[in-house]
Amino acid sequence: MANNLFIKGMTYGWNSSRGAYRQPYALDSLKKLKETGSEWIALSFYTYQTNVYSTDIPFDYGHTMTDRDIEHAVKHAKALGLKVCLKPVVNSADGIWRAHIGFPNESAAEPYWDAWFRSYGNFLCHYAELAEELGCEMLCIGCEMVRTEGKTAHWIALIDRVRQIYGGPITYNANHGTEEGVEWFDRVDLIGTSAYYPVAKRPGDSEEAMIANWLPVKEKMARLHAKFGKPIAFIEIGCRSALGCATMPWDYDTLDLPYSEEEQANFYGSVLKSFWDEPWFAGFFWWDWSVNLYPLQAAGTDVGFDIYGKKAERILKEWYAKSRSYAQA
Repeated sequence: MANNLFIKGMTYGWNSSRGAYRQPYALDSLKKLKETGSEWIALSFYTYQTNVYSTDIPFDYGHTMTDRDIEHAVKHAKALGLKVCLKPVVNSADGIWRAHIGFPNESAAEPYWDAWFRSYGNFLCHYAELAEELGCEMLCIGCEMVRTEGKTAHWIALIDRVRQIYGGPITYNANHGTEEGVEWFDRVDLIGTSAYYPVAKRPGDSEEAMIANWLPVKEKMARLHAKFGKPIAFIEIGCRSALGCATMPWDYDTLDLPYSEEEQANFYGSVLKSFWDEPWFAGFFWWDWSVNLYPLQAAGTDVGFDIYGKKAERILKEWYAKSRSYAQA
């Protein structure tokens, strides 16, 4: 992977219904995403395992994006000049966060881990083949799977298997606060994390206050880079346009909070100012850009992660129009 990689990116595709990528509104949304100055998308989609203790990851013909859906999205993104990080994700159909996928009674759990990694490996290698065939510029091999991360030998074997299929750079998306527990980051090309750090201490905090609270995060990321010699990227990062969301940037379901494009804009500005010029930092995939966007006139009432038509979009456009003046460490 080129050592001057810098990702000006956005997540696209999440929580879409099967077939949505092939609708006219999806192409319109991609064009608007491109207008932010983004050069990359993380094409992020998911399938389900039955519950967090399952050892089998089926293809859900009623839900999972088809290969035709993905091919359509990748080709249209590339036609617009966007690079693609393919990001297949496994969620749990019981509603429990994927970080809890794992097994009780660890002393007797190894056969279950073996079975789960076999199934996950088959799932992942299917998309590794697709990423190779479609010329995707990056592959994300997992997202926030915290309980699995301690199974170092399994992950190393899986990465070796993926590299037999996919020739591009690979990343893994850890979760904020757990990055230092992954011992196999030397095996990926890019260390990724979901950087939903609560940098606001109270609703309505200023950009300056948030910048101060990014400092310990920046120090931790610098240590991670020094340990593994790999660039660091925020594979997910974002904040909803609602008052108080910078105190809990990961939140997606507290929908009774009042609209605040200022809080979202302060979060964006604080991140960009804090990390843009760090030589070990490799960029952003902001969370997220919907496949089916709201009308522009609805931007002033939307309390979701989307930045379309909001102050954060104007801030991002200004930054994404800039270049960095030196190669990355």
